[in-house]
Amino acid sequence: MKQLQPQQAWQWLNSRDDVVFVDVRMEIESMYVGRPPGVVNIAWYEYPDMTADPQQFVAAVEREAGHKSRPVLLICRSGQRTLDAGAALEAAGFTEVAHVVHGFEGELDEHFKRSSRSGWRFEGLPWEQL
Repeated sequence: MKQLQPQQAWQWLNSRDDVVFVDVRMEIESMYVGRPPGVVNIAWYEYPDMTADPQQFVAAVEREAGHKSRPVLLICRSGQRTLDAGAALEAAGFTEVAHVVHGFEGELDEHFKRSSRSGWRFEGLPWEQL
C-alpha cells in the first residue's frame, strides 16, 4: 500500500481522474467532523457494532470502483483504520491502494487534540462540513 502524505495524496488525486477516494470513517464522523470534497463514504466499521466486516467493506469498494485494478485512495481520522482497510483490499486483489498518512484530523498533540500537528485539514487542503 502506498503511504501518501496529505499534500501527495491531493496531488495524486488531481493528476488522475480514475482514483476512487474512500473515507473509511463512520458516516457520522465524515458528516460532522468534515471530509474532503468528492470522497465516497464506505465505513470500515459502523456504530453500534464498531466491528469491521472486511468482506462487506471490500464488496462495497469493488461496487464503487467497478474493478479491482482501479486505484483506491483511503482516508480516515488519523491514518490507522486505513491500514487495516487497505490490507483487506490488497488481500482481495486490489492492485493499487494508497492511504493518507495521518488521515483527515492527524495525530494527537500534547493536549490530546487533533488537527494541530498533521493531517488533511491541518495541511489546509479542501474540505467540507455538513
